[in-house]
Amino acid sequence: MEKIDMSRFPVENIRNFSIIAHVDHGKSTLADRLLELTGTIDKTKNNKQVLDKLQVERERGITVKAQTASLFYNWEGKQYLLNLIDTPGHVDFSYEVSRSLSACQGVLLVVDANEGIQAQTVANFFLAFEAQLSVIPVINKIDLKNADPERVEKQIEKVFDISSDECIKISAKLGTNVESVLQAVIKRIPSPKAHQKNPLRALVFDSTFDQYRGVIANVALFDGAVSKGDKIVSAHTQKTYEVNEVGVLNPNEQPTHKLYAGQVGYLIAGMKDVSEAQIGDTLYLHKQPVEPMPGFKSAKPMVFAGMYPVDQSEYNNLKSAVEKLTLNDSSVTVHRDNSLALGAGWRLGFLGLLHMEVFNQRLEQEYNASVILTTPTVPYKAVLSSTKLIKEYREKEIIIINPAQFPDKSKVVEYLEPVVLGTIITPDEYIGKIMMLCQARRAVQKNMMFIDQNRVMLKYLFPLNEIVVDFYDSLKSLSSGYASFDYEDAGYQTAELVKMDILLNGNIVEELVTVVHKDKAHTVGKAICERLKDSLPRQLFEIAIQAAVGSKIIARETVKAYRKNVLAKCYGGDITRKMKLLKRQAEGKKKLRKNFSMTSNQYVSSKVQIGETKEGTTKTMVISAV
Repeated sequence: MEKIDMSRFPVENIRNFSIIAHVDHGKSTLADRLLELTGTIDKTKNNKQVLDKLQVERERGITVKAQTASLFYNWEGKQYLLNLIDTPGHVDFSYEVSRSLSACQGVLLVVDANEGIQAQTVANFFLAFEAQLSVIPVINKIDLKNADPERVEKQIEKVFDISSDECIKISAKLGTNVESVLQAVIKRIPSPKAHQKNPLRALVFDSTFDQYRGVIANVALFDGAVSKGDKIVSAHTQKTYEVNEVGVLNPNEQPTHKLYAGQVGYLIAGMKDVSEAQIGDTLYLHKQPVEPMPGFKSAKPMVFAGMYPVDQSEYNNLKSAVEKLTLNDSSVTVHRDNSLALGAGWRLGFLGLLHMEVFNQRLEQEYNASVILTTPTVPYKAVLSSTKLIKEYREKEIIIINPAQFPDKSKVVEYLEPVVLGTIITPDEYIGKIMMLCQARRAVQKNMMFIDQNRVMLKYLFPLNEIVVDFYDSLKSLSSGYASFDYEDAGYQTAELVKMDILLNGNIVEELVTVVHKDKAHTVGKAICERLKDSLPRQLFEIAIQAAVGSKIIARETVKAYRKNVLAKCYGGDITRKMKLLKRQAEGKKKLRKNFSMTSNQYVSSKVQIGETKEGTTKTMVISAV
C-alpha cells in the first residue's frame, strides 16, 4: 500500500471536528455522506453506518465506540485535511463524547427536523460549549413528511442562543445540501493551535487492542511530529517505546511516513496492554520532555452488577474474554468476587444499563460466553462511626458496591446515595403524568422551561437507584415514546437506606440482597416476593418467600406444594398402614425441604429469570429483583 505524504497539509489547512447529536438523529448517516463526498469511500447503497464497526452497533442502530476518519477535500484550489470523529449519542456513552471532543476544535450539532431538540442534544451541546469549541448547528431529515426546520431553528435560538442564520438544513439520507456542511467546517471551525517546530506533544484520546500488533493508540498531535523508529515516552507511566507504525484512519488504517502537528491519526508502539495507553496521556520524544496535556476525568461507574459463568468450568475462558473486552473498553471497572451459590466471578462497574447490556452482548457475540448477571445496583457510601472501623477500612467514608456488604446502622453515622441531575424534554400534554412519575421516584424539581409552544424542558434531581432499572421505559410509556431523558452526575446526598434480605424457607439468598430507601422497603419487598412466586416452579413441599429488614419480616408469599395422595393405593385395611405411609411421606418432605435449603441459592440463580432482548432470548441469566 502506498503511504500518504502528510507533509503537504500545513496546519492552516487542517480541521478537526466531531459530530454530536441525540440518539437516532442521523450522525452516522451524515458521516457516511461526508465520507462519500470526499471520495474516502465509494458511493454504493451498502454504505450504512460505515463508522459503526461493532456487530452490536449495527444490530441496535446506535454508535457505541467513537470512530475517527481522515477526509481529503479540495475547495477553492486548496487541499484540506478534515479529521472527522463520529461519537455515540446515548447518555451511557457521553464519556466517549467528551474524550473525542478533546481532539477537536469544532462540532457539528445535528438535530432532527421532525423531533427537534432532545435531552441528549442539550447535554452534548454543553459538553462542546464547556470545551470552548465552535458549534455548527445542522438540521437533518428535512425530507421527512412532518419535518419543520423553522420550528427547530427557533428552538436552537432559544435554548442555545445560536442565530437561525447559522443553521444548515440538510437531508443526510438523500445527500441534500451536505456539501455546504463541508464548506462550513472549513470556514467556521478554526485550524488547530499547533506548532511544527516544537518538540512532540501528542494526546492519546482513544485506544483499541489488536491481538497481533498490541495497542493501537488514537492520537492528536498538538506539537511536533512523529514517525516510525522514533522513541517515545508516556508521561503517565514514564515507559519508553519505539514507534512501529504511524498512520491515519481513512476510515481503515492507512500507514503514513510521518504525522505532523495538528493532525489526528493512530500510532502502534509495542504496548502490550491498553492500560499502558492511558486515555488522556501525553506522549513525547525520548529525552525531550514537555508539559503534559490536561487529562480527562476518568469514567465513573454508575451501575454495578455481579457476573458469573453459568458453569464454573468455563471460569478461565470467561476471565480471558472479560480481560480482552475491557482492553477495548477502559470505562468498565472489574473487581474479583465470590458467591456461595454461583462460585467465583466478578463485580463489574458500568456507566449505565445500556452500557451493561452492550458489554454483555459483545461477550456473547465476540467470545460466545454464557454468563449469569445479578441485579444492577448503584454505589452507596457509608460514614463510619467508630475509630476501630475507620482503622480497619483506613478511611471514614466507604463506598459499597455490593449490597451483601452493606454495613449495619449501628456502625455508621449516616448513609449517602448517589444523585443525578436529569433533563426531560417532552410535549406539554404529558407534563402532569411525568411530574407524578418523578415524584414517585423521590425526585426534586429544579427547573422548568418551554423551549417552544408545545415542548417543555424539565430538570429534576433524582436518586440514581430510582432511575437505573426501569425509569426510562416508564417515561417512554407515559409519553407515548415522545419524551427524551438524559442525566449527569450530581454527587451524593444523605438518605435513610436499609438492607433488605430475601429468604427462601428461612435461608438468605445473597444474590437477591438489595439496598432500598426506608419508605419504599415494603413496596419493593412485596414486588420481589410476588416476582419470585411467579418464577419458582412448585415442589412437593411448600416454599416460603420472605423479604426482611433486619429481623423484621416485611413481606411474604408462599409457593404451594403439589399434593401427592399416598393413600390412593390403599383400599380399606388397617389404619396403621395409612398412618405409616403418611409418616413416611412427611419424613420425605422434610428431607426434600432440607436439601432445598442447602441448594436454594443455586436454585434461584438458575430459575429466577432468563433475560430477553429485542433479538430474542439471550444466553444470559439475569438474577433480577425489581
